[in-house]
Amino acid sequence: MSANENLAGLSAAGVSVWLDDISRERLETGNLKDLIAGSSVAGVTSNPSIFAAALAKGSGYDEQIADLAVRKVSVDEAARAITTFDIRWAADVLAPVFATTGGQDGRVSIEVDPRLAHETQATIAEAKALWWAVDRPNTMIKIPATRAGLPAITATIAAGISVNVTLIFSLERYREVMDAYMAGLESAKAAGHDLSQIRSVASFFVSRVDSEIDKRLDGVGTDEALALKGKAAIANARLAYQEFENAFASPRWEALAAAGAVPQRPLWASTSVKSPDYRDVMYVEDLIAPGTVNTMPEGTMKDFADHGEVEADTVRPFYAEAAALMLDLERVGIDYADVVQVLEDEGVEKFIVSWKQLLDQIESKLSESGE
Repeated sequence: MSANENLAGLSAAGVSVWLDDISRERLETGNLKDLIAGSSVAGVTSNPSIFAAALAKGSGYDEQIADLAVRKVSVDEAARAITTFDIRWAADVLAPVFATTGGQDGRVSIEVDPRLAHETQATIAEAKALWWAVDRPNTMIKIPATRAGLPAITATIAAGISVNVTLIFSLERYREVMDAYMAGLESAKAAGHDLSQIRSVASFFVSRVDSEIDKRLDGVGTDEALALKGKAAIANARLAYQEFENAFASPRWEALAAAGAVPQRPLWASTSVKSPDYRDVMYVEDLIAPGTVNTMPEGTMKDFADHGEVEADTVRPFYAEAAALMLDLERVGIDYADVVQVLEDEGVEKFIVSWKQLLDQIESKLSESGE
């Protein structure tokens, strides 16, 4: 299968293409392998919503659920057995990518139980348990960037475990995430870990920022406010990349790099467009910069394969413009601090709801199998 030109061009520009989806069906049919060959897919991200959707369709999980029912395992234990099975399988499919990229790509992410998002010690324990259960070097454990998540990120990195930090919306929190990563690496170094084997991405959420700010701009209703719709998310992400460049050029980072550490890459998440008024691939086209990841649902990937355009760098030339836009938003009455806090709270709550849906589905299927 020949690789799609647009997606291959994105990879050549320094953006790793990751699929924001996983299911037993994708693995059984060889679909993931096909996407690696034909769509330049170099990694996979999962979350509770993705697993809930996967389990709700098809019969791919029936045999495993029947076995779990016979063993009379708890619903929570069954959920982890099912999800880690898929992650392990996907990690094996991506192992050649992991090898050819020297560990930079070929990664598969699995999230800690979202109900633990505000519990530091429980998150650390869960991260270690997931790392052990999947037992693949190309796994990343997803930890939300809540206030309680920050020390958990540091402790997990310190233990030599690769981390995908998720649910980042604000520039301030992103700075704290990068600090947590470096602190973890410093502890890992002191403990004798090989820093070159520890990897991390920071998942900066994009489209949800526009959804929330657009709603507020509609509420303001002035021509000046309405003219700013659909622009905040990309500006916010571009300024995040500027923060990334600053942090990973610091003397603190240089000392870690000299010990073998690898930068924590920015990952653009939530990149499917939520409004029909906007170009369907704008969160891909307008965030092209070297050393980044863009994790896309398959629909967005197909749209980009069909009509996406690749320019060498659509981030760094626009720092001043992005900063000016954020000031314009403030002038029309948008409270950035409130926006990002609402989005973080909603993000955690949505994943908790999805995780509970997943547990309910598994409980129902276990009961059916046990009858």
